Amino acid sequence: MPEAKIAPNLPDWMLQHVHRYLSSGGTEGHMYTVTPEGYPEMTVPALLLTTKGRKSGEKYLFPLFYGRTGDSYIIVASKGGAPEHPGWYRNILADPMVEVQVGTEHLQARARTATGEERARLWQEALKFWPPYADYEKKTEREIPVVVLDPVR
Repeated sequence: MPEAKIAPNLPDWMLQHVHRYLSSGGTEGHMYTVTPEGYPEMTVPALLLTTKGRKSGEKYLFPLFYGRTGDSYIIVASKGGAPEHPGWYRNILADPMVEVQVGTEHLQARARTATGEERARLWQEALKFWPPYADYEKKTEREIPVVVLDPVR
């Protein structure tokens, strides 16, 4: 299986985060400390998501904040409240099989978009690990997808 490329056009802070995560084998970078505008400093859990590019077919790696629900992980396709969905989300709509690294653990997962009551509940969980999602929601007309990564064993 070909090695994943770091997603193109990531901001510098994300690139540095990914490099630290990868170079340490996941012992560093799985918790990210940041001070978002208008918020106090916070430490947020981070994973690495690898998707298959919907156009290129190549594997791309994205650093994302996450939460847990049961044995699964939750991630949010916010793109900072941009009007369009992030590329990684469009990739998983085309192919929901993904690779995930959480700390030193590597796993295969199937991504799915939460809907209805599950989405409402998981959105509230996401606001706990990354409160700025509430600001992103106000900036955009789209419903920001909450994605569940169910491990494939």
